[in-house]
Amino acid sequence: MTSERAGKAIVIAWLLTAVYYFFQYFIRSAPAVMMPQLEDGFGIGAAGVASLVGLFYWGYAPFHLVAGVAMDQLGPRRVVPIGAAVMGAGALLFASGHATVGGAGRFLQGAGGAFAMVGAAYIAVTYFAASRAATLIGATQMFGMAGGSAGQFVVGPLIGAGTGWSVVWLAMGIVTIAIAALLPFMLPAQPRRQNPAWLREALAALGLVFRNPQSLLCGAIAGLLFIPTTIFDMVWGVRYLQDAHGFDYPSAVLRSSTVPFGWIIGCPLIGFLSDSIGRRKPVIIASALLLFVCLAWILFGPRDVLPPYLLGLVTGMASGAAMVPYTVIKEANPPHVSGTTTGVVGFLNFSVTALLGPIFAGRLLGVGGASGRDLEAYQTTFEPLLYGVGLAIVLTLLLKETGPAAQRAPVPARIQA
Repeated sequence: MTSERAGKAIVIAWLLTAVYYFFQYFIRSAPAVMMPQLEDGFGIGAAGVASLVGLFYWGYAPFHLVAGVAMDQLGPRRVVPIGAAVMGAGALLFASGHATVGGAGRFLQGAGGAFAMVGAAYIAVTYFAASRAATLIGATQMFGMAGGSAGQFVVGPLIGAGTGWSVVWLAMGIVTIAIAALLPFMLPAQPRRQNPAWLREALAALGLVFRNPQSLLCGAIAGLLFIPTTIFDMVWGVRYLQDAHGFDYPSAVLRSSTVPFGWIIGCPLIGFLSDSIGRRKPVIIASALLLFVCLAWILFGPRDVLPPYLLGLVTGMASGAAMVPYTVIKEANPPHVSGTTTGVVGFLNFSVTALLGPIFAGRLLGVGGASGRDLEAYQTTFEPLLYGVGLAIVLTLLLKETGPAAQRAPVPARIQA
């Protein structure tokens, strides 16, 4: 195969994996616009539905580790299609309306979905120039958040028009399984390695990445910058706008969907900016400061002062900085553990959501009490998100700069005594 044809094949492989990531986010965000329907369909209350939906992250977080190690050992062609098929099967199970079966399905959605970002990032950093790493990872996340936005502004009107929630889940499952069937023909092959010590090698790679303090910082920073989207917007965003500000359902769906839509703009833009200046830390800090201001305004600012949709859009753009640590962790670890680093940062990132999601849900329902979920209840519940963004800024100051500009910087000459 000529280099030109090989290059086109790699681009197609990355694009198809990014489309798989699009549907992963579509499935992840869709419950936000059908919470009342899920309560009726599964016969459980709001807290039960929030816990059920949150099972996605209990599969998503740990299977990032599996996906990362498998990518390094087997390559994307042998691994990514299986993940897509598992995610599609999970969507079909969720359509059952049975709480236990649906919970298993939601867990499988997360477990299978973990292979999407890891696969796309692996292709980006393995087959493209290193100088484009942050841009491509940002573009990958752009696909994901396009799916997150579509999961709200496409599904919302369908639900509003009377389409059954289970029908939506059946359709999502069928489409995802169709993508899984295409992936083996499009992904790059990796020579089969006869390595009887693969398990020891995989555990050594995990140990190498986890022992690096920079890896832990990257995971914590990404997680703290992500939870305003994963916990607040993608679970409670529509209900917050309805309960606390009195928006009708269609308006609440549109406003909530602007947050992931902002990621569509912010992820590639922030990645491109970081690559252009050759620095990672200033971009993370500036974006986190903007996210802090936006989140504070959403919770405590006056309504209808800013133009409609602007606040959600800018919030999503600023939150896109959560993807920069995905580049930093690769630059802070050896190249031969590229897939493992993506798995580790994804595991750490979404473990934050998996652990804190039920806590926020329980706190909201406890604070609301008999008076219902009013603005004050939401403010009290989600104010800690501001502290989390502030902590992310502090942790970024401790992060080692790994951008190309820092690597090219001349070492000062030692002063001779």
